[in-house]
Amino acid sequence: MGEARWLDEREARVWRGMIGVLPRLTAVLERQLVQDAGLSAAEYTLLVPLSEAPDGVLRARDLGRMVSWERSRISHQVIRMEKRGLVVREECDEDARGSMVRLTEAGRKAIVAAAPAHVAAVRRYFIGALTDTELDVIGPALERVLDRLPDDVG
Repeated sequence: MGEARWLDEREARVWRGMIGVLPRLTAVLERQLVQDAGLSAAEYTLLVPLSEAPDGVLRARDLGRMVSWERSRISHQVIRMEKRGLVVREECDEDARGSMVRLTEAGRKAIVAAAPAHVAAVRRYFIGALTDTELDVIGPALERVLDRLPDDVG
């Protein structure tokens, strides 16, 4: 395998920044969602693609792919959200083994109520800390990193 190629000072600084920012930013945004909207980050994560889907419905398998979650995590979270009245599960017409997840009116109201404060927090803690030039660089850079990652992570 050979000798490890260690990170140089610049690379290490960027990596430490990334691993420092990610959990702290996630925690701040999760806390904001709970305080302002009564939603968990997991609920918000699933409500976004459902609210953007035609008729507010997605196949559970596709929803899991969209958010990079494993089947069991999607299943457990949908069950919790169903108990709260945010979504309902339906049978899949094309495949009896599959299931559909439909956004309820309560789920739509929850995402509509939560989104403005969440976007403001994203802008306050992330977007607002970057210049326009940095945004032009970091967007494509993060897309390239995502493209290198395997799809079966989650």
